[in-house]
Amino acid sequence: MDTYSYIANADAAAIETLYQAYQNNPESVDFGWRKFFEGFDFSQQFPEGAPVVPGANGATNGSAPKTAPSPAPGPVPQPDDYGVLNTNASTNNAPGLAQGTVAGDKETAVRNLIHAFRSRGHLRAKTNPVRERKDRQARLNLADFGLSDADLDTKFRQGEDLGLGQGATLREIVAALTSIYAGTVGFEYTYIRDPKVLDWFQQKAEHGALAFNPDVEYKKRILKKLNEAVVFENFLHTKFLGQKRFSLEGGETTIPALDAIINRAAELGVKEVMIGMAHRGRLNVLANIMGKTYEQIFSEFEGTATPDLTMGDGDVKYHMGYSSEVTATNGEKVNLKLAPNPSHLEAVNPVVEGFVRAKIEHQYGGDYHQILPILIHGDAALAGQGIGYEVTQMSQLEGYKTGGTIHFVINNQVGFTTDFEDARSSIYSTDLAKIIDAPVIHVNGDDPEAVVFAVRLAAEYRQQFHADIFIDMVCYRRHGHNESDEPKFTQPTLYNVISKHPNPREVYNATLVKRGDVDAELANQMDKEFRDMLQARLDQVKQQPLPYKYQALENEWRTLRRSTNEDFDQSPETGISEEVVERVAKALTTVPDNFRPIKQIDNLLKERRKMFYETRVLNWAAGELLAYGSLMSENHTVRVSGQDVQRGTFSHRHAVLHDAETSAPYNSLNHLEGEHQQLNIYNSLLSEYAVLGFEFGYAMANPTALVIWEAQFGDFANGAQTMIDQFVVSSESKWQRMNGIVMQLPHGYEGQGPEHSNARPERFLQLAAENNIVVANITTPANFFHALRRQLVWSFRKPLVVMSPKSMLRNPLAVSPVEDFTSGRFQEVLGDGFADAKKVKRVLLCSGKVYYDLLEEQQKSDRKDVAIVRLEQLHPFPKKQLDAELAKYPKAKIYWVQEEPENMGYWNYMVRFMRRELEDVVARKPSASPATGYNKVHVKEQKEIVARAFDKPKEAVATEQIKKEVATADKAIDG
Repeated sequence: MDTYSYIANADAAAIETLYQAYQNNPESVDFGWRKFFEGFDFSQQFPEGAPVVPGANGATNGSAPKTAPSPAPGPVPQPDDYGVLNTNASTNNAPGLAQGTVAGDKETAVRNLIHAFRSRGHLRAKTNPVRERKDRQARLNLADFGLSDADLDTKFRQGEDLGLGQGATLREIVAALTSIYAGTVGFEYTYIRDPKVLDWFQQKAEHGALAFNPDVEYKKRILKKLNEAVVFENFLHTKFLGQKRFSLEGGETTIPALDAIINRAAELGVKEVMIGMAHRGRLNVLANIMGKTYEQIFSEFEGTATPDLTMGDGDVKYHMGYSSEVTATNGEKVNLKLAPNPSHLEAVNPVVEGFVRAKIEHQYGGDYHQILPILIHGDAALAGQGIGYEVTQMSQLEGYKTGGTIHFVINNQVGFTTDFEDARSSIYSTDLAKIIDAPVIHVNGDDPEAVVFAVRLAAEYRQQFHADIFIDMVCYRRHGHNESDEPKFTQPTLYNVISKHPNPREVYNATLVKRGDVDAELANQMDKEFRDMLQARLDQVKQQPLPYKYQALENEWRTLRRSTNEDFDQSPETGISEEVVERVAKALTTVPDNFRPIKQIDNLLKERRKMFYETRVLNWAAGELLAYGSLMSENHTVRVSGQDVQRGTFSHRHAVLHDAETSAPYNSLNHLEGEHQQLNIYNSLLSEYAVLGFEFGYAMANPTALVIWEAQFGDFANGAQTMIDQFVVSSESKWQRMNGIVMQLPHGYEGQGPEHSNARPERFLQLAAENNIVVANITTPANFFHALRRQLVWSFRKPLVVMSPKSMLRNPLAVSPVEDFTSGRFQEVLGDGFADAKKVKRVLLCSGKVYYDLLEEQQKSDRKDVAIVRLEQLHPFPKKQLDAELAKYPKAKIYWVQEEPENMGYWNYMVRFMRRELEDVVARKPSASPATGYNKVHVKEQKEIVARAFDKPKEAVATEQIKKEVATADKAIDG
């Protein structure tokens, strides 16, 4: 069959119409058709056998033979490793095309040259200010495309593609390509798969780079910001010698870069900027971007600042956050925030994204355009920390979009003492950008105008496409990791160069003077004025802080207060009315007429109806959803995310139903009658670290939302331990930031092995102090309902960590009557309703699922002499509530009972509070692993725990075990 026979099936009239439209306006047709028609026109202008290009094959003065000789025989041109057509017609090693190549081949060669610069020019760009770049085999020489110096003055039509017109010579084309793609800026973008985005970025890069020439006033602003950055660092280095400050020296162009982003973003509609960064350069950003007064910064260095320890122990000066409001160059006010962060590199990134998402939804009406996240990375951290990949991967997901982030990399080419060649396998630290088709702009930090061009382009890209973009500013670190560190221990040759290298201000000033843009005295004058100002600040001449107007959500935080010990003596009332129960019940049991549920969901709906309208007794899922619905009806947003949370890992929640035929989702609670907020429940990407950080950031922004992260299994919180340690349990103490995040961690020993049993409550309890978090292991749906509602009824906020159930989700005993939801409060301690207080000699104190194992034995054996008391909340330790319950059994011995090994779980924590009252512990033997992987062993261990708790003789336990095994064997034989 003819290779092109498919064309016969095309609609010729339609193609003709498209072609006419293309001729009138090429931009009016689709990208693919536009390229097709370009090729068609090209073939018409240079058909096979057309005259050679003037100047080729020895032709002079524009003359050419009427016919061209046939191309020299040789291999058919093949694409190279980069996808570029190799037009060398002889051999791969030949320097160029054979004499007599036709014009079409030359034009194709130039087109390939242009494409190669676009795709690989960044490999040759002069982006490193202090050392030669490695040869990355860019293959951009004329000979690589069958061209030579003889072709330099030949005119090629391809110049039009660069905006040079049809008569541009190859010399002009190469000069333009070198200026755009191999100067102090390197663009990576040709992997972008959306044609519109690709075209837009290419046009901006090529035409913008050639045309960018800021006016003199803007150049003075750049120099002014550089002055501020350089002199600030120099001043601190002189006045506070030896103190850690993680200076920006070598990367001072960061300051004019951030200034340019903020001002360009303001022109494009941004009203708020949220910055997340590590500690390098943080003090400089605080002073010269955020507007923190020098008095505050200097007093912290002098040690004369009076620390505010009213809410905790504080943190070092280069970890703290800050908020301010600045006036952009266009006169608009921009709210600036710098997130507090720990030393754990990149950990702040998802927190910033979650914070911004909350602001988008609750401050800006869902408009991504008005708030901009900026993440400032170190090159080694971005390449080395896995959280970078997680945050990048979540950036376009429905539950985590923030309208695009500008990533600014302060690339100082070394991580602590590790050279970049030992810090990553990829060419660039920014290579993870390619997973989301995010363009990367590599730029020399010693060329401030190029940096400003790059960041302004980045701001435009973000606002245009609401997508991420990366700027890789290659610079250097003048000192070691901190100012007392000696970098020459590990990079002596590099630091010999750096020690002699002028700072970016000096480099830029020399450039301006050379170009005649400013007078040399101007820079010296600015330097002296700024030093005088700094000295005045140090001499305590008062500086006016920037005015700040609190936003709506910030005012919500301001209405809250610090908690006191008395707040935990009794929980507030959290019951709801029957009317609310009815509204939620109707939403949970009704689906649209055209909704077709699968059989299991149909049965679920019937079960829900039975619970709400007949038995009036609710299971765990119903109680949880009732909590969400009631809060939504009180104008609170509820946000839940985690792996498979819509259905629930254990198929219990079913907050979102799916049509059996169309898979269309139906979020039941979002169809409550009357006014209500939304249930935003998202199945997350397979991440713990980034997703927990995102939800923490969301809760940090919005105190009126119930924000929940649920692990698939509680054990998987291991992967988020950095976030737990550095943010969840400590932010109030370190940074005076309250947070109401809820962590639901499925926990309980059901024989599912060491990876699916233990949520490590001991870790949270070890981190629990000063009422910083609430740790709970709850046994009834109603108590869980009240715990969730208490999160927003309290006049303060605390993280809540729940060891949530698995088998209890369907335990017929783990239910609550509706009356328990319409009145009452969270009960920190639940007493025994079966034992006879006068006969009790033994109290079993426990928490969580093991209660139901103990209850079964208590009732089966009719042990009225043993009371079981449940500790539903472990921290803050409910001493008053527990003392009141234990007072009922003054002569009893108290034992702590847990499923977990003795060295895990709650035992060590309980000893902290009840070392005198507790007789002993009943638990699994100490173990390095959380649980056995064999179900039979698990069952035996569980029975032994129960037997020991009730002080049953070992012989009786063994006899029962033998009887059970015999019965099992008999049953198998009968079967």
